Amino acid sequence: MIEKSYLQKYFHSLFEDALLDEISAIGQLRPFTEHDILIDLDQIITHMPLLLNGAIRIMRDDENDGELLLYYLEKGDTCAMTMTCCLGTKNSKIRAIAETSGEMIMLPVQYMDEWLTKYPTWRSFVFNSYQDRLDEMVRAIDNLAFNDSKGRLKNYLIEASSVNKSRVVNKTHSEIAYELNTSRVVVSRLLKALENEGFLEQPRNHIFIN
Repeated sequence: MIEKSYLQKYFHSLFEDALLDEISAIGQLRPFTEHDILIDLDQIITHMPLLLNGAIRIMRDDENDGELLLYYLEKGDTCAMTMTCCLGTKNSKIRAIAETSGEMIMLPVQYMDEWLTKYPTWRSFVFNSYQDRLDEMVRAIDNLAFNDSKGRLKNYLIEASSVNKSRVVNKTHSEIAYELNTSRVVVSRLLKALENEGFLEQPRNHIFIN
């Protein structure tokens, strides 16, 4: 059980009181730390995450055992791909990894259908979440289709900086390469090019966005 007063800090203007009562009664508060795997590929989805604070990155495997960053979740977000699995009791098609430390509420999937008809605010939240994630997926596809490697890397760094609310990106070249599904050598070369252009600086062990 989660204290209703704690939920009201985050959702008092988003959900009606009756829905907050239900979330309080059935929700499970789950803290997480950076790099935790919160949902794994092919995992049976029994709970849907509702992010209170922190940031989570959503990854998709490719056919060559690589991974590609799809989008980030931030405060108040949920994962549309996870919701799709909830409605059909399917295995997860994504991997959710903690970008920062934070907290989320895990909601049992058996309530999702009922809440769609019972609570207008939940229905609006679900539909808006689908639209937000669709918009982010379109941006990710556009980034792949219309940007060269340097443009993709630049957009990645801007988004990582925004999600972490810091101009410092604490990621190794190998980590960036993995998330962009490219090689460390390519990332190192492109980072140097962006540094020469004045877009970033590379003090020891981190990247600073100018």
